[in-house]
Amino acid sequence: MQIRKVIVDADACPRSCLEIIRNKKNVYGFELLTVASINHVIDNENHIIVGSEPDAADYAIVNNTDPGDIIVTQDYGLAALVLAREAFALSPSGYIYSNDNIEQLLEHRSLMARYRRMGGKTKGPKKRTESDNKKFEMALTILLQNDQWRIGY
Repeated sequence: MQIRKVIVDADACPRSCLEIIRNKKNVYGFELLTVASINHVIDNENHIIVGSEPDAADYAIVNNTDPGDIIVTQDYGLAALVLAREAFALSPSGYIYSNDNIEQLLEHRSLMARYRRMGGKTKGPKKRTESDNKKFEMALTILLQNDQWRIGY
């Protein structure tokens, strides 16, 4: 059986999520790869540092993604790219991206960006709670226990 990877878009991943992933690594034995720009310090033995250019981390993540890997990101665009590579995508809030929901999420992102360009104000993310950590852990466990994840596509 091929060992799969969990790849973390570490530029914006909460530390509590990284801790949950590390704990799951001890149980499931996957490879953990973190990717972040030079502006972030991440303590992980298998870490890729990229430049501060826009989307540099996204390109590194996509280039290291194999079918069946799990990618942790809050970026809908990156989620769409890894779904196209037959990987799984999970947000730090515990939302599992899929081919069934990604188009709607991308459309919403586009509408909100247009609204902000026209001068509209939007709220930032809410403060992370323990409930968010539990949702993330539950969703990650679901993906890790998925037979397709263990055996690949």
